[in-house]
Amino acid sequence: MNVSYKGIFVVVLLASVLGLSACKQEGSAEKAGQKIDKAVEQSEKKIDQAADKTGKKIEQAGEYMDDTALTAKVKAEIAKDPLLKVSQITVTTTKGIVRLSGVVDTNQSIDRALEITRNIKGVQATENSLVVKSTN
Repeated sequence: MNVSYKGIFVVVLLASVLGLSACKQEGSAEKAGQKIDKAVEQSEKKIDQAADKTGKKIEQAGEYMDDTALTAKVKAEIAKDPLLKVSQITVTTTKGIVRLSGVVDTNQSIDRALEITRNIKGVQATENSLVVKSTN
């Protein structure tokens, strides 16, 4: 069952239960109708909340997949470059922001890694935490 069928099922079930319980009580039919209307409203709110949560989860999953793809693209481009050593550079991506970290051989390596990253479609920003290996 998808969300809309579940929601309809819940609304009908609640309306039936409340309607039957109202029939057993002494009182006006109007009171029973009001209880059914209230139950339907509450059910609709619950369905809307569930749909909102589902939509947010799907959106988060999409962001994660996009970030994973960006990380893979950056690593692949770094691996292709003869100046860079992919084993020296760690790449992480969060919401399109790529962070480069690690220890590289030269300042030119840092510049090149940043240039490669910035030229990849989908990268929103680049954070540089790369450092040059000291020659002690």
